[in-house]
Amino acid sequence: MNDTAVIAIGRNEGERLRLCLSSALSCGCRVIYVDSKSTDDSVEMARSMGADVVELDMSLPFSAARARNAGIEMLAPGTRFVQFVDGDCEIVAGWIEKARNALESRSDVAVVCGRRRERFPQKSVYNRMADIEWDTAAGEAQSCGGDAMMRCDVFREVGGFDSSVVAGEEPELCQRIRARGWKILRIDAEMTLHDAAMLSFGQWWRRMVRGGYGAMDVATRFGAQGLFVGHVKSTRAWAIGWPAVVVFSSLVIGLTLGLVWGAITFAILVLTLPLQMLRIAKRVRKQAGSSGDAIAYGILTMLSKWADVSGQLSYRRDRKAGRIARMIEYKGNGGPVARAAGM
Repeated sequence: MNDTAVIAIGRNEGERLRLCLSSALSCGCRVIYVDSKSTDDSVEMARSMGADVVELDMSLPFSAARARNAGIEMLAPGTRFVQFVDGDCEIVAGWIEKARNALESRSDVAVVCGRRRERFPQKSVYNRMADIEWDTAAGEAQSCGGDAMMRCDVFREVGGFDSSVVAGEEPELCQRIRARGWKILRIDAEMTLHDAAMLSFGQWWRRMVRGGYGAMDVATRFGAQGLFVGHVKSTRAWAIGWPAVVVFSSLVIGLTLGLVWGAITFAILVLTLPLQMLRIAKRVRKQAGSSGDAIAYGILTMLSKWADVSGQLSYRRDRKAGRIARMIEYKGNGGPVARAAGM
């Protein structure tokens, strides 16, 4: 493992960070923790556990991408592979070896990721929705998330993360990696346990706004062939186009054929939204594990269209005003985290 390192990033993760660093250190790799001006004891705790610590200069614009790049700068010569992990995640035992073996056996693969799971899906419907979101098929992928193992030489070859991307920095990096002919591989293996800590609708909404902000940023950078272009169009079609069609069509029919037909048209068109929710629920029923969670996923997926567009508009306003892209946080400081039985 001398040629493999772990880079963890965090800000006020508390006990979540303790679990993260413990799991990383147990792999026998060098562990580098990059802290973004935590106000808790994260830095002292990381040092006491044996991790190398980098404290970011917060007078400069912050992003998770910048934090990961700062960790890379600390790697020793000869380090071939780096496992990135967020400070609210615990690396599953055996993952580092599996990811490293996958990279060793596939010379065309630059990035390997696996299955991220929510630590406490039972605590809220929003945590359960995140767990469903993480459950994607194994095989070649377009991008990875914040937890992934990468070849250091390829990472440097493409210039690392773009520090100006505040959300969606991994897909942005992966698009540049794939443009060089490399592949992104998702293997059928447990990778990390994540603590989303989303216990309220407000937290979930801010997370969706952040996703829309990042999607718009990445889609804008790469043009028509880029990631998230279809996503941006879909969210706008539902959040803006759908209400416009419902209102306009109902008014036209009502004015030409009468109020009754206008009301019928309105009712039929409005029903397309719950029907789309049910279609999504049917698609994820197996992943969700229950009809209730599948329906909740369908409902929240469609409601998120409006949060997503809000994030897109925020990005447009920032660009027009010449402002640097900004972080949108949805989580609070990390408190005590009880280890679930059997983990």
